[in-house]
Amino acid sequence: MQKARPASTLQPSRPVGYAVRMLRRALFALAALATLVAFVFLARAWAPDRPVDDLKARWAPAPSQFLDVDGLLVHYRDVGPREDPTPLVLLHGTSASLHTWEGWVARLSPSRRVVTLDLPGFGLTGAPADGDLSIPHTLKTLHALLAKLGVSQCIVAGNSYGGRIAWEYALVHRDEVKGLVLVDAAGYPLQSKSVPLGFRIARMSSLRVITEKLLPRSVIEKSVRNVYGDPSLVTPELVDRYYELTLREGNRAALVKRFEQVPLIGDTAQLKTLTTPTLILWGAKDELIPPENARRFADDLPNDTLVMFDALGHVPQEEAPDVSVAALQRWLAAQ
Repeated sequence: MQKARPASTLQPSRPVGYAVRMLRRALFALAALATLVAFVFLARAWAPDRPVDDLKARWAPAPSQFLDVDGLLVHYRDVGPREDPTPLVLLHGTSASLHTWEGWVARLSPSRRVVTLDLPGFGLTGAPADGDLSIPHTLKTLHALLAKLGVSQCIVAGNSYGGRIAWEYALVHRDEVKGLVLVDAAGYPLQSKSVPLGFRIARMSSLRVITEKLLPRSVIEKSVRNVYGDPSLVTPELVDRYYELTLREGNRAALVKRFEQVPLIGDTAQLKTLTTPTLILWGAKDELIPPENARRFADDLPNDTLVMFDALGHVPQEEAPDVSVAALQRWLAAQ
């Protein structure tokens, strides 16, 4: 009589082996899919630095010029009547360029001399060789540029970080600055309601190696749309400009260094000593530097005028040049 086999040997082994093989195949397929997705992402996001000469044709046509300032080749534009005794000097914000002011320049230059430039670390100017992007070094570069252009006195206007440079410049060169225009300017402590994605990434210095080689265009688009009161006004051409100038060799590394070297809060207590006539322009929909900061400037500056634009965001001069420059022109006429 045949002996009964142990119960464990009666369990079929084939289904178990089949399941293991299927699981392995599924894991292999998932790994292959993940690799493909990663490859596609890298292919689309891969964006190494671009030489400045490759960008000049599109972003530095006439009247753009380049001037050597202490070894730094500064991209600038100088237009309008040379007999203007107090030219307007317009300073852009973080990751922007002189192009952000073109709407203003077109309206002002028939009657006023207007100087715009790419600040050190941005646009086609790029970073100084020594990597110094501190505010004192930037002020020195700006002053040297204006001296070479024969500008001994001026009205300085700045947006965002450029606004910070503007009021710091006015404090250092009080006799030369005859007027100050602050457009959603930086300097006070702030509680941002929304920070552009690109800024958040740049502040993560641990990601420097990655961010200097990868830059999805969508990151730039989201960042620009973030600072507009009406994001529908952000065009593909506008995104192209921000994107391509960010790729200028050295700019991404410089942005990380700028965040490391420049404290977010300036010595705003000194503003109370500034007697320069000042115009404060602000977008009420600015979620990066909220309107509360406009009121702080107005409270501390003894000789100021505040204009709030209800429908605009962080870059009024770019989002609505007609509306914002009209406020400037009224103020200039009153001066």
